[in-house]
Amino acid sequence: MTLALAQVPPVEIGDDAVERALSRTDRLAAEAATSGADLLVLPEMHLSGYAIGRGAVEQFAEEWGGPALTRMAEIARTYGVAICHGFPERDGQRVYNSAAFIDEHGTELLRWRKLHLFGDVDARQFDRAGFSDEGLTGEGLVADWRGWSIGLAICYDVEFPETARRLALAGADLLVVPTANMVGFEAVSRLLVPARALENQMYVAYANYTGEDPEFQYSGLSLIAGPDGAPVVAAGAGEELLIGRISAERLVASRCANPYLEDRRGDMLG
Repeated sequence: MTLALAQVPPVEIGDDAVERALSRTDRLAAEAATSGADLLVLPEMHLSGYAIGRGAVEQFAEEWGGPALTRMAEIARTYGVAICHGFPERDGQRVYNSAAFIDEHGTELLRWRKLHLFGDVDARQFDRAGFSDEGLTGEGLVADWRGWSIGLAICYDVEFPETARRLALAGADLLVVPTANMVGFEAVSRLLVPARALENQMYVAYANYTGEDPEFQYSGLSLIAGPDGAPVVAAGAGEELLIGRISAERLVASRCANPYLEDRRGDMLG
């Protein structure tokens, strides 16, 4: 299966930010389809920009089925490419930093709310999400798609080993991580993401921003890490549509050679 990770700058803050993000998504989906990609992964809060403040988050937040999310599904359907993207989600009076996995037919298969809020920037913008083994809409923690079991996490979530391990125990073969990682935290791409892939015997697709917004400069360094902990493909610091192929055969072979999940002491570790 072929993945396309969009390493792009955050959309500029403004009342038309969502419209500009959707227009860019349309272009990226067309490019991904031309490149033979099955899945396009966009960064954290791609639909609105990340560090935009609580007021803007509330302005742009949508419940599922809202106009912008419907447009995103239409883009997936138009180009025949699945899309994983970050967006501000409204649920009553609460707003969450969320990600959705939409298949190539425009159907939402999986949704995730960021569990680990990063510092003041997340605490002042988003409400804290709860967690359930049933997932957000009863679909469970992973979704089956094209013979792969897909799990989601967002940015800081992947820096906690328990997140990836919980999804691995739920059966994830591929962990998709929209992120907004800043300059100064390059070790996440270089060390932690490969470690999560290796220790859980899965692929991890980590799609980050490049460039800057008024508050942060972003590090780029998006990558797909294989189950051996080595990058399948990795980006530099600049704008790029990173294309990489993952292999079910390679995953099976790696799990046979490195049976961490089988050998773990569940009686001690839970």
